[in-house]
Amino acid sequence: MLNILLLFTDQQRFDTIGALGAPIIKTPALDRLVREGVSFERCHTPSPVCVSARHALTTGLPPHTTGCVDNQAPRLSPPTFIEHLRDAGYQAHGVGKMHFAPDPRDMKGFETRNFSETFGQDEYAQFVVDSGFGHVDEPFGVRSEYYYLPQVSQLPATVHHTHWVADKSIEFLQNRPKGRPFFLWSSFIKPHPPFESPTPWNKLYRAAEMPPPYRPDGYQEQLSFWNRVQNRYKYRDAGTDDHLNRTTRAAYYSSISFIDYNIGRILEALGESIDETLVVFTSDHGEMLGDFGAFGKRCMLDGAVRVPLILRWPNGHAAGTRIGAPVSLVDLYPTFLGIAGRDSEERHPESVDLRQPQQIELRKYVYSHFSEREWGHYLITDGKWKYSYCAADEKEWLYDLGSDHGESRNLIDETSAQQQGEHLRARLIERFEHDGYTNAVHQGSWKRYGISEMPEDADFGLLFQDPEGMQAKVDRLGEYSRRVLPDSAGQSLLSGVRRRVTGR
Repeated sequence: MLNILLLFTDQQRFDTIGALGAPIIKTPALDRLVREGVSFERCHTPSPVCVSARHALTTGLPPHTTGCVDNQAPRLSPPTFIEHLRDAGYQAHGVGKMHFAPDPRDMKGFETRNFSETFGQDEYAQFVVDSGFGHVDEPFGVRSEYYYLPQVSQLPATVHHTHWVADKSIEFLQNRPKGRPFFLWSSFIKPHPPFESPTPWNKLYRAAEMPPPYRPDGYQEQLSFWNRVQNRYKYRDAGTDDHLNRTTRAAYYSSISFIDYNIGRILEALGESIDETLVVFTSDHGEMLGDFGAFGKRCMLDGAVRVPLILRWPNGHAAGTRIGAPVSLVDLYPTFLGIAGRDSEERHPESVDLRQPQQIELRKYVYSHFSEREWGHYLITDGKWKYSYCAADEKEWLYDLGSDHGESRNLIDETSAQQQGEHLRARLIERFEHDGYTNAVHQGSWKRYGISEMPEDADFGLLFQDPEGMQAKVDRLGEYSRRVLPDSAGQSLLSGVRRRVTGR
């Protein structure tokens, strides 16, 4: 059986690999995987947010079937592909951020893990302390008001989390028993914000060489309620500063190049066993980076919902191939089980084995899904056309992906696109009806909850994500400590949303 190495990033959009046509960014290790592997140029996340994307990836099930549609605990937790690999004889080891819910320390089938999550005390947090940097309260970068401000890491390169993931992955590869196949999941926390890298990586790219965000005419019409929510709590909805936006993109690219460097270290440590290993590179979801005036994920625009996916097979098999048909992260479940000889295990009918190009071409649609009920946001695409619906807006979007307009022009009301829109809408509603998912649909139509409107207070929903104990440190500043905050500060934005019933 082949070994499996899963190289995984957090919040890396699809167009950030040099060999796949991304200008400016330098990714020599990923470029190697492109040359030697198969690149899926239209890979979609099953859900554009961390926990639900990862739950769908590991279980092979779409979010609406498990109830995991956001950063929340699932209602259903079937066996993961990791458990199946372990049962097939694989030594399964995980390094870095997994973002499993509700228990971040759940093994999910891993025999061993090097624990490291965004919050809390774990193995990496202790490593930072032992390395002499216990005074750094936020080792992944400063959040809250600084969340989307580019910043330099407070840690040196060798202590940075990205380097640590590579170190622990290399340690596993060097010390593992040689008599068993292995599954290694090397999971980086970057380029998820805060956008920070250690010196000198933080100055690898400069704002002056970055393009401004993509904001076509009428771009506001492409934004959903969730784009407005994210812009608020990320402190990015009080005006546009393209010098800042370009600097942010430079910092984002620096994070990716630093990851790429450390992926190169892991591939070097793999050595000759790379010819006995399937190497997979992908990410859980993307990042809007100011395109369409939006930041973050949680929407169905390509910047958020499309991710890179590269599979490098041993011995040059299909090297340099590029596949344009749409695929999904849920497809990795049957692919990994097939490699382990467990093809007989049940899989969801929407997923396909990526070893079989004919299956990919025959499949008609892939899907994505975020949140539910009054907040639900849903996507279907056949790779040529793309339809989405957001319950909070009671609005539909339809894009001709092959046209010059792409996502800059919503064709849902265009007579020339009526047939495509009706077809995709019907298929997506039928899918939910077939599965009894009444949170989204009712009697052949979208279920109406009313249109959600943002609070009038422009400060309502500005998010605080300070580490535990931070306020106590501030209070020790005596007469300099903070005394009063506006009543709206730190409030959950959704608690202030009003709904307007449309009567439709």
